[in-house]
Amino acid sequence: MAATGAGDIPDNQVFVSYQGKVFTMKFPEGWTQSGNPGNVKFSDKNNIVRVVIASGRAVTVGAVAEELAGLKGVKTTGRPVAMKIGGVSAVKAVYTTTSAPNAVTGKSVTLTVDRYVLARNGKLAIVDLGSPVGVDNVDAYRTMIESFRIK
Repeated sequence: MAATGAGDIPDNQVFVSYQGKVFTMKFPEGWTQSGNPGNVKFSDKNNIVRVVIASGRAVTVGAVAEELAGLKGVKTTGRPVAMKIGGVSAVKAVYTTTSAPNAVTGKSVTLTVDRYVLARNGKLAIVDLGSPVGVDNVDAYRTMIESFRIK
């Protein structure tokens, strides 16, 4: 049996439903939840999932690429791609960034972040799913993003 890396979400992870005012989504049981209805963060160890909801319309691949290019400390990996999530048009981009320092150790880690941008009913959602570089959370993050719904 292979050892899991720090931040790996186990294959047998149980997910619970977040039922917010503006969106719903499954997230791993036991993770910390903070924020407000329009800016929610779920976290555990160095895994960080952030959902920001604002007014807006559908975005383009080019608009997401331009936005990421303007963010400090972000390095994109490839070009964003158009896709569908729950029947809603979305754009997915992947980038790396450095985490905030750990409150206890003061250390930061490099994160790989899958960003999804979706729009529905006049609302724009940015969903960032971040894990330390080298950690394989593909299946868990697929469960999370496929369950995401804007109300």
